[in-house]
Amino acid sequence: MRTLVIASQKGGVGKTTLVGHLGVVAEQSGAGPVALIDCDPQGSLASWWNERAAEAPLFASVAIANLAGHLQALDEAGIKLAIIDTPPAVTDMIRAVLKVADLVLIPTRPSPHDLRAVGTTVELVEQAGKKMVFVINGAAARAKIAGEAAVALSQHGTVAPVTLYQRTDFASSMIDGRTVQEIDPKSRSAEEVVALWKYVSAQLRKT
Repeated sequence: MRTLVIASQKGGVGKTTLVGHLGVVAEQSGAGPVALIDCDPQGSLASWWNERAAEAPLFASVAIANLAGHLQALDEAGIKLAIIDTPPAVTDMIRAVLKVADLVLIPTRPSPHDLRAVGTTVELVEQAGKKMVFVINGAAARAKIAGEAAVALSQHGTVAPVTLYQRTDFASSMIDGRTVQEIDPKSRSAEEVVALWKYVSAQLRKT
């Protein structure tokens, strides 16, 4: 089993949306069974999953105090991929989650404030000795700052070659427990998610 952690100390960067979308596209691509894990006390991922009609991906409730043990149990149960959502704060919980990660995906919106805030997350991941990849999320179409953000992030580490653009279908899909690829698999948003998953999947195979 591989464990993908979505982490950022900046709120509002789309962590929960990414977890749900990557979980669904991983199942669709045959990389499952996938288990989603919500470590954010706000419980946004759990709320989204509870609205879903589809049974996959699965949702796993875990205790942080025994996270490694719960992940081992998921592995033994046949789960191939665990994707963990994290809270936007520097806590012992974050450090515990990072310890079990095979890969850390750090979503960042292309704004000066978001870019300044990424340093804390990078420090935590480096302290844990884990591989990390940045993904630019919520970019405005044809905005030059997205390219500038990619250059700035590349000074800290690897940047995914796929940018997710700001569109209303991302937000609306999360209301009823679906994803953009389930609503319209031919949409540009769905194509971006699929491309991002292919890249992330390749990085996971290298771990």
